Amino acid sequence: RVQLVESGGGSVQAGGSLRLSCAAFGYFYDSYCMAWFRQAPGKEREGVAGIYTGDGSAYYVDSVKGRFTISQDSARNTVTLQMNSLKPEDTAMYYCAVRYDCYRWAERSVYYSWGQGTQVTVSS
Repeated sequence: RVQLVESGGGSVQAGGSLRLSCAAFGYFYDSYCMAWFRQAPGKEREGVAGIYTGDGSAYYVDSVKGRFTISQDSARNTVTLQMNSLKPEDTAMYYCAVRYDCYRWAERSVYYSWGQGTQVTVSS
């Protein structure tokens, strides 16, 4: 079973930037889909961005396009989410998750490993 370890997050003012990283440990496929989800209090967990490590294809929810960038470091089995121009509505617990492919990447039910979560707070 693969383990996911997240780092980054924290508190920032609106307009600021944060970077989240997710490292995968343990046996896994050579290529896989890793995604970031977020969950704000009282809201459902939503997909933010995903990347297929086989070819680098990246996917984003509309609300973060142009502000967030997901990238991979294959040598370290790490995926990074660079978040710029942060808004108060980006405040949430952020989770990374992994699955075999990125078909319908934002469907959280098909991911089989999740990180513990890291808090992102954006103040106005």
